[in-house]
Amino acid sequence: MKIFSSAKVKEIDSYTIKNESIESIDLMERAATGLFKWFIKHFERHGNVMIFVGPGNNGGDGLALARMLAGAGYRVRVFFVAFSSKTSNDWSINKDRLLQQDKAEYNEISEINDFPFIKPGDVIVDAIFGSGLSRPVEGLPAEVISKINESEAKVVSIDVPSGLFGEDNTKNTESIVRADYTLTIQFPKVSFFFAKNQHFVGKYFIIPIGLHPAKISTTPTDYNIIDNSFVASILRNRNKFDHKGHFGHGLMIAGSCGKAGAAVLASHAALKTGIGLLTAHVPRPIAEVIHMALPEAMVECDQSDIMFTEIPDPGKYDALGIGPGIDTKANTRKGLRDLLEKYKGPFVIDADALNIISYEKDLPELLTKETVLTPHPGEFRRLTGTDEKEFNRLVSQQEYSKKHQCVIVLKGAHSSVSLPDGRIWFNTTGNPGMATAGSGDVLTGMILSLLAQGYKPSEAAIAAVYIHGLAGDIAAEKSGYESLIASDIIYNIGNSFKKIRQFKNK
Repeated sequence: MKIFSSAKVKEIDSYTIKNESIESIDLMERAATGLFKWFIKHFERHGNVMIFVGPGNNGGDGLALARMLAGAGYRVRVFFVAFSSKTSNDWSINKDRLLQQDKAEYNEISEINDFPFIKPGDVIVDAIFGSGLSRPVEGLPAEVISKINESEAKVVSIDVPSGLFGEDNTKNTESIVRADYTLTIQFPKVSFFFAKNQHFVGKYFIIPIGLHPAKISTTPTDYNIIDNSFVASILRNRNKFDHKGHFGHGLMIAGSCGKAGAAVLASHAALKTGIGLLTAHVPRPIAEVIHMALPEAMVECDQSDIMFTEIPDPGKYDALGIGPGIDTKANTRKGLRDLLEKYKGPFVIDADALNIISYEKDLPELLTKETVLTPHPGEFRRLTGTDEKEFNRLVSQQEYSKKHQCVIVLKGAHSSVSLPDGRIWFNTTGNPGMATAGSGDVLTGMILSLLAQGYKPSEAAIAAVYIHGLAGDIAAEKSGYESLIASDIIYNIGNSFKKIRQFKNK
């Protein structure tokens, strides 16, 4: 699914109205109908529904929803936040329709003393500002938003929490509604995928309103969502006469003194993701650990007993993975440099290998389109020097991928995958239980496996991120978040494939 900027969504709205011969008021009615259907599934007809509307089309959506809820027997109280007398035409039409119905109470808030008393059992619908907002909220609307946030009622925001911008909120941290649910119209917003905004957005639901599919298809955007249908389209079918040679031979370079577990987890994950042959390159003392833990894996011992130092013949492998637990000692740095100079095939780089690239400032010039980097935010900050503001980090990720022509998986609650052409994909699977030691090692092994099987780096990264998160979700359903460990993710990789293929075969 594509994600569009607020300006692009407005463009698609206008195109739909013009080319489907539909009036804008009727498109608003579509939106309100979708909102109404969601609302009646989630809230009973007890307590008040307090709908706060602004003067624009977001407020118009709220007025139309108020009419529908009142008609269905809900006790509806509407409050127009009257910071401007200039209302949209569709807003005025929906106000007239609401007053003609005469089933909902209509009020105006001209000063903050007009704000109503709200009980904990009430439900607030926030329809003050939409995604087109371009400057921080102040004055009366800011006071109203503060009161909404102080209430103990459940809060449902229409399209976007009032005060939140659709994209960059770097300088916008005050006067934003803290919603429990956000009912976003047709598309989620880019800002929904940043951790900083979670307590504003709450849980979001997409309300489709039938915007013109051809216009959606042809309108360019850098932002996309990874979902089940897209991953299902990536995955390849296996044929009856395929053998292990068809599914590649990967080399996982991992582990050092005291960090054998990273090598085991990454290698195990590669095997469970369908690789034909897997060799683990480890310091000699770790070889026995691999043999015992993973009899399916082959082992290649480094010349060093304590660290990775070199790969004599990397060209014999279909793909390489490096980083989990290798440390950053001088000989390991030299070994990575040598490897990047010699090997130009599919390559996933994680953990300590990323830190080495951060220290050795010329190493990024050796990256290629076949390379996938998998940093967490701290590693990415060391790699690029970007600050912790999430939109800035996203822009930096995009620029780094374009500059060095590599794929980057920036790990997090909504991991983002940036491609050399500048496109970014946000993941939609995963849960807080996956914030555990070894989870990243598992992802590295999965990406290596798909690269070795011949998937393009972009496909391998996107599919692995989604499957990894889905495996974590399946594991969490069984055990909860607190007890989830990295091995649980590995043991549910197969269940993830099965679930995706069931969707594909529907």
